[in-house]
Amino acid sequence: MTSSSPRIALVTGASRGIGRALALELARDGAHVVALARTQGGLEELDDEIRALGGAATLVPCDLADFDALDRLGATLFERWGKLDVLVGNAGLLGVLTPLAHVDPKEWNRVMAVNVTANWRLIRSMDPLLRASGAGRVAFITSSVGHRAPMRAYWGPYAISKAAMEALARTYAVETADTGTTVMVANPGALRTKMRAQAFPGEDPNKLKTPQEFAKKCLALLRPEWTDSARLYDFPTDSLKDFPAPA
Repeated sequence: MTSSSPRIALVTGASRGIGRALALELARDGAHVVALARTQGGLEELDDEIRALGGAATLVPCDLADFDALDRLGATLFERWGKLDVLVGNAGLLGVLTPLAHVDPKEWNRVMAVNVTANWRLIRSMDPLLRASGAGRVAFITSSVGHRAPMRAYWGPYAISKAAMEALARTYAVETADTGTTVMVANPGALRTKMRAQAFPGEDPNKLKTPQEFAKKCLALLRPEWTDSARLYDFPTDSLKDFPAPA
């Protein structure tokens, strides 16, 4: 590995929406993108777009709930590059919008597996590689329902999983404070995505901002010169926020 080697950026949920937009922005910025998603066709389309930009990508068709595959991915990245410069934990599931007492246990477990446990498994697998970078940049994509007050009824599995993911990110930020790695949480707000349409089917998507607009702003959090950690980037207000102190 030489000083001229590209920055290596792993993006989950990279085949569409926010993940795809972030993968493209990172490629434009000169990173080699490791694109992880379940949809092979979507990944291949992303690869074509990255190649058209003059960039390069490694495609990883994978279900985030396949935790052993995440461990294997960490080993593969170590063998190939010996480091990871950027980790974007973007992939997530909305789950069903229903009272907590009506949530099917399998649905609950699936949302928690993808939104929380998979991100922990990524940290577990990628931490040595991020430390080896010397300037590892980590961003987890959240939602205001994870930290807003009052809580929104019927959004239990999703909101609870995002609150847990934020706690995960903040804990990891403290544990990596002296390693050169920064860990941020980013709230995109209402964007023109498939998940937003699923949650608000009557909403006019043309009135929403696009994932591309968010990605252009979020890119700053993933560059080597970024220094803030354990904070929230709020795209709707284009501002950095401290997490609320415990009561």
